[in-house]
Amino acid sequence: MLKAIRSRRIYKSVVSSTIWRGLATSNNDTTDFSHAIIGGGVVGLSIAFELSKVAGNRVVLIEKNTALGMETSSRNSEVIHAGLYYPPDSLKTQLCIEGTNIIYNELTFPETGVVWKRCGKWIVAQNEEEMAYLEKLYDKASRQLGLPVEMISSSRADQEEPNIRVRKAALVSPTSGIISSHSLIQYLATHLDINGAEVAIGTQLTEMSYNRNRGYNLLCKSVVDSSGDAVEISVENVVNAGGLHAHKIANMLLPEDRHKQQYLGKGNYFSLSGRASYPVKRLIYPVPPKNKQSLGTHLTIDLDGKIRFGPDLEYVSSPTDYEVNGNNLENAVHAIRDYYPHVEPADLQPAYSGIRPKLGGPCDTTFEDFYIREEKGFPGFVNLLGIESPGLTASLAIGRYVRKIYHG
Repeated sequence: MLKAIRSRRIYKSVVSSTIWRGLATSNNDTTDFSHAIIGGGVVGLSIAFELSKVAGNRVVLIEKNTALGMETSSRNSEVIHAGLYYPPDSLKTQLCIEGTNIIYNELTFPETGVVWKRCGKWIVAQNEEEMAYLEKLYDKASRQLGLPVEMISSSRADQEEPNIRVRKAALVSPTSGIISSHSLIQYLATHLDINGAEVAIGTQLTEMSYNRNRGYNLLCKSVVDSSGDAVEISVENVVNAGGLHAHKIANMLLPEDRHKQQYLGKGNYFSLSGRASYPVKRLIYPVPPKNKQSLGTHLTIDLDGKIRFGPDLEYVSSPTDYEVNGNNLENAVHAIRDYYPHVEPADLQPAYSGIRPKLGGPCDTTFEDFYIREEKGFPGFVNLLGIESPGLTASLAIGRYVRKIYHG
């Protein structure tokens, strides 16, 4: 077993200028930490938060970026999903509903500092085919999931949201909302510090190995200095919450015939100029496209009531391809006009883009659930793959789910 470096490394975030604790080994003669969580997005943070609550756990979170939550966690719609769309027995449904309840019932404002708003959502049907989908969705949500949904007519919809076009009907989801992902990230980071967990930002995992007698060895390097120094730590358990990079982390350990694959689904967002902005009080979603790969280009409002549209979906090869694809503007306008008829191409401006890890590729149309499991033959190694939407909503519930894997 390679000897772990027993010195405290201090890494400074060049983004926030906040001093974070770096990797520091413990005084335990067997392993340096009980749990290492790879990835500092909201999911990794939530898992580390839950595990750090357990007495006796020695938790370290390792994040390669120079600040927490810089990738998928901060480049999304910031929607609190109700859990309507997915199979009732799926992890996506279970953890989404639980995550929504945690946000609304436990993350009160201003006590926690987490900012959210339960604004509600409509899913709108414009023709008979979409109406049939909406009726099935309503039946599943109300009868199987027990969610407080309602169907309203186009005439009532016109009274409540005169700037939204609803030709047939709208499914009302009152438990949908919006949340500041930044405030959630800050809340979790603060409580990790309170709980005594170590947080190493600007620290990249480069190698990982497993020995049944000695646990896991992790080789990490700093990405914020040019010294090239590496730190080796030994841990009893590893949680792979690497998001866009989770499959590469998994494949450091898994034999080749069990290697994992993720695809990069990029979504572009467009903001609406003030001159074309007609007020809308809630989230507006179209019926999802038939390929089931996304929820469609929808209208979201931020906490200030400003409107933006997105995301669309295109597959990319780079996890850093964040330039908004202006070539998608025409298709976005066409999709948006179906329910927000006032918009013209000149009214939309590129806002930002996000990339989500998908288990299905461009030609896949089958439902892909969250992959969260302890890998056979690697006790204590828990993989999380394909944590796309509703990952932000479900993040706190995912943390509790992983904690149960370890602690029952």
